[in-house]
Amino acid sequence: MKLFSYFRSSAAYRVRIALHYKGIPHGTVPVHLTRDGGQQHSESYRETNPQGLVPALEDNGQVISQSLAIIEYLEEMHPDPPLLPQDFLGRAQVRAMALGIACDIHPLNNLRVQNYLRGPLGQADGPVAEWVRHWIAEGFRALEELARRHGDGRRYLYGDRVTLADVCLVPQMYNARRYYCDVTPYPTLVAIDAHLASLPAFASARPEAQPDAE
Repeated sequence: MKLFSYFRSSAAYRVRIALHYKGIPHGTVPVHLTRDGGQQHSESYRETNPQGLVPALEDNGQVISQSLAIIEYLEEMHPDPPLLPQDFLGRAQVRAMALGIACDIHPLNNLRVQNYLRGPLGQADGPVAEWVRHWIAEGFRALEELARRHGDGRRYLYGDRVTLADVCLVPQMYNARRYYCDVTPYPTLVAIDAHLASLPAFASARPEAQPDAE
């Protein structure tokens, strides 16, 4: 199993957490998103992943793209330890929180959106950073309330164990701090993130621990 990854990509970060949490052996192929005009745009990488995005997971000669699709694949192939609750409602709630991060917050802030804001739209770094902070805050307000409803308030977003929602939260909290977001309005998220960061699977997946970290 081989993961095409960039150390600072929050989507790749999610998959790294899942791989470590499930104890799945894998290799890492770095794809630098800013070097050489963006290695994700190279012809060789486009042959691997036509979307030209990271992460991508190669397993038995087949390539899967999109972080949540990859994680769901890992969940089905390696169900223990699980990242989804056993009951239908619990699974839906966890997926809803994960999708709130992966589909509503992250896509508005990823590198290609920022590049478009800076390039064709002519925005300076200051307004682009403010854009990032605005959309993170919009998403975190709702997620803070959902964490209070469904989690234990200090360790996990849902229930009493790690789920897919937690796998998505930690990389997004990393991004929030990277862009100097004020996270004090979200004490539940901050507490959960601190607990998760202490777990070996999450610590091993952090950006600065990756072989391509700068």
